[in-house]
Amino acid sequence: MNKIAVIIPSYRVKDFILNVINSIDDDVDYIYVIDDACPENSGDFVNENTQDSRIKVIKHKKNLGVGAAMITGYRAAIADGAHILVKIDGDGQMDPKLLSHFILPIIHGHTDYCKGNRFYNLSSITKMPKIRIFGNAILSFLSKFSSGYWQIFDPTNGYTAIHADIVAKLDLDNIHQRYFFESDMLFHLGMIRAKIIDIPMDATYNDEQSNLKIHKIIGQFLCKHFCNFNKRIFYHYYLRDFSLASIELLLGTILLSFGIIFGAYHWIVSLTTHVITTSGTVMLSALPIIIGLQFLIAFIGYDIASVPKDAIHPSLQKLPFKITTESREKE
Repeated sequence: MNKIAVIIPSYRVKDFILNVINSIDDDVDYIYVIDDACPENSGDFVNENTQDSRIKVIKHKKNLGVGAAMITGYRAAIADGAHILVKIDGDGQMDPKLLSHFILPIIHGHTDYCKGNRFYNLSSITKMPKIRIFGNAILSFLSKFSSGYWQIFDPTNGYTAIHADIVAKLDLDNIHQRYFFESDMLFHLGMIRAKIIDIPMDATYNDEQSNLKIHKIIGQFLCKHFCNFNKRIFYHYYLRDFSLASIELLLGTILLSFGIIFGAYHWIVSLTTHVITTSGTVMLSALPIIIGLQFLIAFIGYDIASVPKDAIHPSLQKLPFKITTESREKE
């Protein structure tokens, strides 16, 4: 029998968190409220106003971020023997009644990780603030490159579910602790080749104040996605394996770079000397660019086709030994 744990990071959600908790189905075995040094003392507020025996409040002494709160919740849930770990934000934007949609694909072995996607339903998109639509479109595009999960969208969506055996394989200490947590989770899941699926959902926007400001984080998200992309490419295509796609990427990058640099140099020379560039020089620049782009397109096609298609947690449960976070720490 699979035990279900719901983890609720709590920071400035005092006005909404009780409604979220009261909406959680009785089939859930554990509810972890992680008070991330909330200035509203939301952890104490939950303890004082609920009688639900499933609730465990864990308090951070200082604010560490939503990622750190989730990692604390993951470790507590695994220690208590939970099998499916669900993240729901405490601001009331996520409907706890959708829990079964996130849990069942994992229980049946169809996937390792489920995440919400608010972009399936056009009517729900019109209710979303325009800045969030624009920001999510950019972040989704960047996430496809950095994680290798080309089929998913809405990477910052915080409604997620994961199998405990998959969490045990992740390097939790190196997952980003703040707003990049959800996107960084996708990267780390890609490194172990876990299967991910999107779950269509609608978000509810009330009077809550979002702590995530797209215009403030887009720059640092861009840098982090770039770093993750480089790490993923190096690990998957040159360290773990070497294939035709590895050659296509290498040749494509070299040829495209040469063509652009060579062409730009002679274009500048032509402008400064007022001497028309010869057709041979133009072709020597254009041909590497064309061939390089073809190689890179072929590589992207291979990368898209190699998205993980099979869940790995069913096979982990059949191993003759149990992988746990405790055993990894001892090693």
